[in-house]
Amino acid sequence: MNEAPLRLGTRGSKLAMAQSGQVAEALTARTGRPVELVEVVTAGDRSSAPVHRLGVGVFVSALRDALVAGTIDFAVHSYKDLPTATAAGLHIAAVPPRQDPRDALVARDGRTLAELPPGAVVGTGALRRIAQLHALGMPLSVTPIRGNIDTRLARVLGPEADLDAVVLARAGLTRIDRADAVTETLDPMLMLPAPAQGALAVECRLDDTDLVELLALLDHAPSRAAVTAERAMLATLEAGCSAPVAAYAELAEGDNGDEIYLRGAVISPDGTHEVRLSRTGTPADAAEIGKALAAELLDLGADSILGPQGHDGPGTQQFGSTE
Repeated sequence: MNEAPLRLGTRGSKLAMAQSGQVAEALTARTGRPVELVEVVTAGDRSSAPVHRLGVGVFVSALRDALVAGTIDFAVHSYKDLPTATAAGLHIAAVPPRQDPRDALVARDGRTLAELPPGAVVGTGALRRIAQLHALGMPLSVTPIRGNIDTRLARVLGPEADLDAVVLARAGLTRIDRADAVTETLDPMLMLPAPAQGALAVECRLDDTDLVELLALLDHAPSRAAVTAERAMLATLEAGCSAPVAAYAELAEGDNGDEIYLRGAVISPDGTHEVRLSRTGTPADAAEIGKALAAELLDLGADSILGPQGHDGPGTQQFGSTE
């Protein structure tokens, strides 16, 4: 007898459907189990407000509600959209191989960031990117924008373009086959990514032990370790929406085996104050590396940058969709 298709819940955006489809194909290829996509509309999809004002988990809660209700079997999230607090009864069963976590510039006339003229208007949806663009000290005008990838690209490349450039996650552009639009992939030394940028989280019910085991076949240990370090830093900072936080962990071969190199930063929204540090350790200690780096950032004054509005409690950071 044929097994019933597994129901994979996904947002309906082009990017969400693409990345969910890729996970579905990978799971079917590994296990032979058919998967059907089930579109779930989230509060973030219904709102036109700036992403950082929408609240925590705005692209996530409806998918998690559907999981708990049993109307879907598992869900695929852009990992950076997940609150850092764990969800009762749910489990991140897999972190597939991470896409390039760096940010990307899409500019008119194929320009790089350094080639943008004075006064050029650059759009982005993330406070973290806005803060780091300001911190560069370049004569740019930075403006917050909303919309899916195609909408944002049209504001630079379309017939009614009103921006000189936009900054997006390179991973999202790659997943919808628009990496050709990138005019510069931004060095993390200039633009440190959001924690877990480029990574996916495959989530199911904790008590669905057969599915937990099945989905674990998609897990990529190096990607999970990197994301664990980045998000442990974020959770320890308890950073809210008002303070841009960035983190990027890389795995490399060290003298005694693989090592994690984690960089973290807290930047004021206007770019005038920032604290940046790095720390290394083993993949097995990924969470502890993140926690320790956060403690060091706080010791060096990150707390004053976060400010009273930046401490909204554990799991409150919302960077907005990968789009």
